[in-house]
Amino acid sequence: MLSFFLARRFFFAAAPKGSRRASTPAVRIATAGIAVGLAVMIVSVCVVRGFQREIRSILTGFTSHIEVMDENAFFSPETYPVAVDSALLREVSRQPHVAHVQRFAQKMGIFKTTDDFAGIMLKGLGSDADLTFLRDHVVQGRLPQLSDTATHQGIVVSSTLANKLGLKLGDRVYGYFFSQTIKQRRFRIEAIYDTHMRQFDENYVFTAFPTVCRLNGWNSDQCSGLEVRLDDLSHLTEADSTLCRLMRGRLDRYGKPYTVVSMRRHPRSAPILSWLDLLDFNVMVILIIMVCVAGFTMVSGLLILILERTSTIGLLKALGAGNARIRHTFLWFAAFIVGRGLLIGNVVGLLIVAVQASTQLVKLDPSTYYMDAVPVSMEWGWIVVLNVATLGITLLALLLPSHLVSRVQPASAIRFD
Repeated sequence: MLSFFLARRFFFAAAPKGSRRASTPAVRIATAGIAVGLAVMIVSVCVVRGFQREIRSILTGFTSHIEVMDENAFFSPETYPVAVDSALLREVSRQPHVAHVQRFAQKMGIFKTTDDFAGIMLKGLGSDADLTFLRDHVVQGRLPQLSDTATHQGIVVSSTLANKLGLKLGDRVYGYFFSQTIKQRRFRIEAIYDTHMRQFDENYVFTAFPTVCRLNGWNSDQCSGLEVRLDDLSHLTEADSTLCRLMRGRLDRYGKPYTVVSMRRHPRSAPILSWLDLLDFNVMVILIIMVCVAGFTMVSGLLILILERTSTIGLLKALGAGNARIRHTFLWFAAFIVGRGLLIGNVVGLLIVAVQASTQLVKLDPSTYYMDAVPVSMEWGWIVVLNVATLGITLLALLLPSHLVSRVQPASAIRFD
């Protein structure tokens, strides 16, 4: 452990007063490069992962991780019913990684006021629905009581739609729905939500499940399909395959086949998920640039340290130390510098992320970014990987310049000034 001992002495040795050592600013610059690079990487990863988490959460609120429905629903603006009984619900809910299963019903229509109108998708939810998403995004009013048997004229609309039609909480609005005849219903606005995702907020209106089923003229056991929510998005491919096998060749009691569609194949969510996946590429570019900057500053610093301690290298060689031992000494020296930079970078990066998570200090334009503040997510696995990768890649980059010690000749190096 002689190399470790010498590196430790070099690292903690204080420069004498009035010293003009070139290594002092070089070490500081190298430490700052590592610290700034790591802090930027931590903030970048936490922000991007937080943004992806929030957008995916909104997507699964409007749709779901996986839907089981009639395949014809993809080729028509109207929804086609499938029959779902309690036995099928239990069977689907028992599959691996399935956290919640609920029925839903949809009907396209038009809301009309005296001055304006808007196309809407009326979505009915029953007593089995998980309303966490809606509760988290309600900005006015209270969610209506949802039932599996009684129709309800209470609805939940978005603030985008309410502003467009000039509606407010408690107002009544007429809805028109088309099938073989035109059906008119009068609804009362009991709650207003806002997710900032305009393409969904402009259309989706929520109400009781039986209300939509009656508008569609369906039987009590029919619905638009099942929404299947998983315990984690990472299990999407596995759960999708499992449910596809479960539903393959299966018909409902009216002879209609079931189709399983994951959010990665659903036309409403697939383009947004593809866009979110592109953000990972942007993060990789940032990580590569920051690691290159950190590696460059460390290589420059190590070269300065080797040149400044040429006489020490010569003395060590004269005492019998080999090139490998001296290289290890300077690599240990570099590891101490990198370690201090990583410590500072972690403190700064995590502090920035923690402040943003608790105060929402940095704001965003919701019309552009779908949220009103920069989202962050503490990804501890990623943070550990960033630290290990930065340390490993930086030390690997130092292997080549560390071979400079083999060119130092003891006789000339001891006289070197």
